[in-house]
Amino acid sequence: MCGRYAASRRPEDLVLEFDAVPAEGQSPLPADYNVAPTKDVYVVRTKRERDAEGAPTGATHRELRAVRWGLVPSWAKDASVGNRMLNARVESLTEEPAFRRAARSRRCLVPADGWYEWAKKLDGPGKQPYYMTPRDGSVLAFGGLWEVWGEGEDRLYTCTVITEPAVGALTEIHDRMPLVLPRDRWADWLDPAREDVAELAAPTPPELVEGLELRPVSPAVNS
Repeated sequence: MCGRYAASRRPEDLVLEFDAVPAEGQSPLPADYNVAPTKDVYVVRTKRERDAEGAPTGATHRELRAVRWGLVPSWAKDASVGNRMLNARVESLTEEPAFRRAARSRRCLVPADGWYEWAKKLDGPGKQPYYMTPRDGSVLAFGGLWEVWGEGEDRLYTCTVITEPAVGALTEIHDRMPLVLPRDRWADWLDPAREDVAELAAPTPPELVEGLELRPVSPAVNS
């Protein structure tokens, strides 16, 4: 699973990194080295453009938007369901009612510096947290899904992070990991016209995993 991650980059840096446009009327999010569930986080999504009367023009652009982490399907009766929708397993994206519609056309990228996982200690009780981050300091892009719940000014934008079976050295820490998409797969992932979810959600490339530093960190991350 992915239950905590770090996201410290400024929005002005993210719009350049992802060739995106910032959403209108949003205050910048502060750097957060321990992003917890239900916090507001940045995602990059494809936004359909509309004319002055609100009609679709057929054009699109990438948008950097702050949304709440914990996906709330449009049909949910209560927004609190998002507290249980932090992750979406890649194996069941097209089957789970909460995720299958978003998986077809509302995919997003979740920018991150790295993420945390907990491994069982071999020399005693408890678990040791690890921080996974690129050695070269580059940004990570988790595969995600976004949704909008409610209407009018009360609309709530939310997201979930897709997870897959861990690969390589990560298997020694946890059996799951976020789906991490390399830059050459960003455009296809964000394209709402692409509905071949199984192909788009191919596993994280081994070379990307090999470029990660697996750093033990203080148990204070639990707080």
